[in-house]
Amino acid sequence: MSNSWRFITTIAKKEIIEFVRDWRTLLALVVIPLLIFPALFIALPLLLESEAAELDALELEVVWQGDYSAELESSFNKTNILITFEELPPELRNLSDVGSDVDRIRNLETTAIFRLLENESGWKFSVIYLSTSEASNEARSRILAAVTEWESTVVNGTLIEADLDPETTLDPVKWDGSWESADAATKGEQAGLALSLFIPMVIAIWTASSAIQPSIDMTAGERERGTLEALLCLPCSRLELLAGKWLAVASITSAGVALQIGGLLFAITYLASSSIIGIPSVSIPSILLLLGAVIIFAVMVVAFELALAMKAHSVKEAGSLLGPAILFIIFPALFTQVINLDTVESWWFAIPLVNILLAMRELLLDRVILEHVLVWLISSIAYAIMAAWYAAKQFKREDLVASLS
Repeated sequence: MSNSWRFITTIAKKEIIEFVRDWRTLLALVVIPLLIFPALFIALPLLLESEAAELDALELEVVWQGDYSAELESSFNKTNILITFEELPPELRNLSDVGSDVDRIRNLETTAIFRLLENESGWKFSVIYLSTSEASNEARSRILAAVTEWESTVVNGTLIEADLDPETTLDPVKWDGSWESADAATKGEQAGLALSLFIPMVIAIWTASSAIQPSIDMTAGERERGTLEALLCLPCSRLELLAGKWLAVASITSAGVALQIGGLLFAITYLASSSIIGIPSVSIPSILLLLGAVIIFAVMVVAFELALAMKAHSVKEAGSLLGPAILFIIFPALFTQVINLDTVESWWFAIPLVNILLAMRELLLDRVILEHVLVWLISSIAYAIMAAWYAAKQFKREDLVASLS
């Protein structure tokens, strides 16, 4: 047993040293996973603030068609809008009918067209805009804000004239206290919910994608370089050789995932606003089960990718095999985000890949449901063993070297 472990660790060390020898590999393995989330948490708010400030400062041209209200124009003037008055187009079915104005709206000759009509029952209005244009959407938002303010003024004036209190008349039922204080969930549980929607997907996709290059390099790459024959001549079994290569790929992949999660936690702790996201409150059993789930997932994915790479006759062929395989990770990762964990049935935790992703979501919410844990644990271990068996089968092929020549 000790000799086997020594062979396995020696092979793993050899593979890791060869793989990280290039500085570009170290950059992709260490720097990018570590900095991706901090950079995102710094750059994204700055970009959003810059875009919002630029849009707020924009002076938008709006066409006003139909009847006129001085009070409404006063509300418009507060929203940085330039108004051009026109008559209503003839033969409109209703005010929301784009009619003959379609071309100038689509060509952004004006950002929006505001239509207003007074009748015996009151006022009617509509806003003609282009939903695919940010400027047009912003113009529509400013118009609606101005109309809402004007409407409130008109309604309040009418109620006051009728000797009615606008506040008690329009808002007779009120929420007592604050929304936040009525939530029984802690800040840590709320953070766990937010993280459960993307942490499993990040771990799954990064584990699968970061294992591709080392899997290819340590199998098809060695076949092309002619070094696999030398490895097969070592005084160790092919299973020990496979275990060494698996340990190397798993170590490289785990390092990348750990650095990425570390960068995310750093960004959450020091860079993100506490009102947006916080540190999840997860118990020790949930953390241990979460680590177990990640390890089992890594065993399964790395073994499967090594087997596929070993089937390939060249690095190019291995890349064409493993590239599309990522889709089998992405689709379940996206699908599991919409599953309601409150009503999820136990059989979901027996589906390959889906079970681990659902387990991660539950554990980040600190939900340790014994039935679910047993189902995903037993099924995942079974799938991992099947993946390892398939990889071992590829390494035991008699034509392993001959098929590469």
